[in-house]
Parts: sequence; C-alpha cells; structure tokens
Amino acid sequence: MNFPLTSPLFSCISSTFSNVTLFGASIIELGATQLTNVSLAYPYYPTYSGLNFCNVSVTYTHPGQNDTLRVQVWLPSTTYTERMQGIGGGSYGAGLNDVAFGGMALAVSEGYAAVTLDAGLTSQKTVDLQPEDWALLSPGNVDLYALQNLASVSLSDATLLAKDFVESYYGEPPKFSYWNGCSQGGRQGLMLAQQYPDLYDGILAASPAISWNKWAVGDYYPTFVMDQLKQYPYACEVEAIRTAAIDACDGLDGVVDGIITDPEACHFDPSTVVGGPVNCSDAAGPLTISDAAVKVVQAVWGGARDARNESLWFGLNKDAAITGSSGLAETSCTNGMCSRSPPPLCNTWLQYFLAKDPSIDLSTMTQTYYDDLFRISVQQYTSIYGTDDPDLRPFRDSGGKMITYHGLSDVLIPPTNTQHYYDAATAVDQSVQDYYRLFFSPGLGHCVGGLGGYPAGAFDALQTWVENGTAPDTLLGTSAADSEGNINERPLCLYPKKQVYTGSGNTSVAENFACE
Repeated sequence: MNFPLTSPLFSCISSTFSNVTLFGASIIELGATQLTNVSLAYPYYPTYSGLNFCNVSVTYTHPGQNDTLRVQVWLPSTTYTERMQGIGGGSYGAGLNDVAFGGMALAVSEGYAAVTLDAGLTSQKTVDLQPEDWALLSPGNVDLYALQNLASVSLSDATLLAKDFVESYYGEPPKFSYWNGCSQGGRQGLMLAQQYPDLYDGILAASPAISWNKWAVGDYYPTFVMDQLKQYPYACEVEAIRTAAIDACDGLDGVVDGIITDPEACHFDPSTVVGGPVNCSDAAGPLTISDAAVKVVQAVWGGARDARNESLWFGLNKDAAITGSSGLAETSCTNGMCSRSPPPLCNTWLQYFLAKDPSIDLSTMTQTYYDDLFRISVQQYTSIYGTDDPDLRPFRDSGGKMITYHGLSDVLIPPTNTQHYYDAATAVDQSVQDYYRLFFSPGLGHCVGGLGGYPAGAFDALQTWVENGTAPDTLLGTSAADSEGNINERPLCLYPKKQVYTGSGNTSVAENFACE
C-alpha cells in the first residue's frame, strides 16, 4: 500500500514537541535538530546519502526510581510515508547504538519515522552492551528498576513518545507502526506483542532471545562441564567433532553443501571419533580427539542437565559453530595450554543477576549450585525478563501481525527454544498462524551469517501482510557470496513444514526446493 508523501506541518524546533507528555514519567530535556542532505554510514549497513530528517532527542525519568532514559526519533522531512518503525537492540543494549542507528538510517531512507531507545542503561552517553555498570545497586541487590526498563517499560515509553512526536510534527499519528529487531531486538518484539499488544501493527521478531533467564544459564552449561572435568579442549578438537557431524548428516537432504537441513534427522554419535587425529596448529604436538572434548560437545548439543540428569534447557544444532568469540565451547589457549573462556552474556547473567556478586569464582561451581542458579533464574526473573507468555490472543484481537525467522545454525539461542514457544502459542490458540508465522532457515547463524539463507525480504513481507492482508507462506533466503561470488537461494518454509530438495535442478535455485 503506497501513501502520498507527507510533509511536516510544523518546524523542527523544540517548541513543536513541548506539549508531549508521558504518564508516569517526567521529561528532563528535549531537543530537535534539522539534518539536511546528510550521509550516514554504520556497521553492517551501506552508506545512506541525501537524508533529510528532524532528529528529536528526549531525556526523561520515572520519578522515584532514580533513572535517566533517552529516546531518539528521526522524522523524515521530505519522504515520510505515514509509517513508523521501532528499531531493536542487541545483547544487553536496548538500542541507541551504531547498529540501531544503521537500522534507523535505512528506515528513514524508505520513508519511515524511526525510533530507538537506551532504556536508561548508558554511561556517559555510551551505550553499554554489558550491564556491569548498572546491574547491581550494591553487592547482593539487583537494580530491578533498570532491568524492568530494559525488559519492557522503556519499550512502551519510547513508542508512545515517538507516536506523539510524529503527530506533533506531521499533524496526525502514523497510519502503521512496525517493530524490527533481532536477538535482544527479537525479544523486545515478543515483549511488545505479549505486554503491549496494541502499540504495533506489525512486528518482525527474529532469532528472539526469549526465555532469557533460562537460556543464559543453559548456554553456560558447556563451560560448567569443562570446569567439572578440569579439562578445556582445543578449538580444533571441538571443530573436528562438529565437522564429523556435518560430514555424517549433510547429505541426508540430498544436497552436500555444509548445511544440516533437518537437525532432527541427524543422529551422529560424537563418541565414535574419540582418538581420531586432529590437525591443530595451536597444540604443542600431535593431537587426537579426547573424551573430554566429546563430553563438552555433547553438552552443547544436548543442552543443560541437572543433578538427576534431567533436561533443563535446549542444545544447539550440530552444524552451529561452537568456538570463536560467541562459541559455547570456546577456550583460551596459549603455549599449548588451554583455559576457560565462558560466553560473556551468560557469565555476566550468572555473576550479576543470580549470584549478585561480580567477584564470585564460578569455576568452582558444583552441580548443586548450578541447579540452584537455574532455579533462581526461573523463579526471580520469569515475570520480568522471561518474555515467553504464549498467550498472544490480545495481540490477535488488536489486529497485529508478527513474523519470526530463526537460523537453525544459531550459535547462541537454540532454535528449539523458538520452536517450543511457538508450539506453546499454538496450544493456546490453534489459529495462531493467522497472525503469527515462524520460519526456520537451515544454515543461518545468529541473525545473520553462516552458510544458510538470510531472508532480507522478511520486513517487506510483514508490511504486505499488515497492509494488504497477504500472509507469507515462504520467505526467500539468500546466502552470502562465496569466494567466487556464487550465492544460494532457498525457500524458508512456514513452520512446521521443512525445506526439501526436489531431487533435480540447480541446488542454488530456490525453485528446486519445496516445503513439505
């Protein structure tokens, strides 16, 4: 649906927005700056040139909570299409960073008013992606107001402010409002659908970090297993096991491409490669795959377990990378010796929000204490930060539409978590596909990356669904180009259907795959 371009009715000056108020908050500072013919370049985005927009920045507080939150809204001066787009954050950041600004530049270039927020979690106006500076009021005491701002409250605040700024500038509120986020931004999208179901017409919630309080403890489990074994395998050992799994299961879908299309069909047993040789430049000498390395990989794939050997949390799929900066089996090796290197997001959650003691030595943790931390995380934080309420009927009743895509090779958030949530939402409402659709992408990593297809058109599909009523049955996934410039295109199938090769034709062409 195309709307005529709308021009502002009022000037880009602070007084235009001075009548805006927010219930439960007090505005500290508000400014408006006109930017004309600017070029903006941010990480992961191309350069956007010739942009003209009014940059409205507001600082506010919730009286009695000792917080200071910031919201920034960009209002197109010449290309506004009567739409607004909220841009999600990442890691422990709510937004208002270079990645969010890149999303805003894209949105403004396409005629959207765009909004981002910091949830009050900044230090000297630099967005904190780790919460060491704000998580604790004092040892043993979490700043629950700050966490609540990140979890939910600031999302509503920023959206209401942005809509009022739009109305103040153009004379009427946006006709359509959208949310666009991945990871933390995906969690934010689900929180909006669950807790503020009437704020957005369309939500793209990709690779969502829902059940944060569970996966942050669950993803720590491989590090815990290494500590229990007192052995920290080389990355090359772990990668050799992963490679063996891919070799065993890659061809099950009829296409040898380094991707395990159907993880549930892969029954590779890593214990079969114990003792196998490994080519490893980091090791002091010849190396073979150890039993310890297998146990660590099993912890990654099988997920967290308690003292009774009962499952606590989901594992990653077998073709997901598990070493490197985000790897759940990452270690730090120097001069032939390796030590622990826990996932930063998880380590911080355990130290600051569960133990509530940043000086705690988690390397000595017992199974009993690990189980206790998981229980504490569920009991104390599900209602604040879990973001896994499966009842989306209020969102349905408000007329909202939502799309989630999730890479099956996600290195951080188990795609099974998203599947579990969607199944729970379906159990509540069998008609959930009428307003919420889930697509898995074989080979895609966390939000982007990996060998699989990235659905660049997912947001456009959401807009078409919201404005024209045409729901997507597939999304087109396009891989990154290889060293020779070749790309693969595959259909991302509407869950629970799976991508299947038809058995003939070029495997880089989406039309030669079906959804069954």
